[in-house]
Amino acid sequence: MIAYLRYGFAAVIAVVFVTVAVANRAIVEVKLLPDTLAGLLGFNFSFALPVFLLLGLAIVIGLLLGFVWEWFREHGYRSEAAKLRREAASMCSELKRAEKVAPQMRKDDVLALVESK
Repeated sequence: MIAYLRYGFAAVIAVVFVTVAVANRAIVEVKLLPDTLAGLLGFNFSFALPVFLLLGLAIVIGLLLGFVWEWFREHGYRSEAAKLRREAASMCSELKRAEKVAPQMRKDDVLALVESK
């Protein structure tokens, strides 16, 4: 059931993207610098793209920047979790080593009474 909802949602998103692409086929020129600054410096990088490609690139670049930003923001949490995993693994190995080394101790009298019932 969830898979059908996921496919339906993906289909709706695809239809919206195709509709936006068809409605925005006009070519626009994207310039690196404003005309006055380009005249002062003597160069200006520009290229022409359809509007829907420009919108798509802006969305993709925004998503990538957001992912990178979040990855850096969560660095402290990930390092703390890795440290805690190492500590837990160390404690588990120490416990296993202690169980192997320690001789079988005589059970407590209270525990022996409880287990006998």
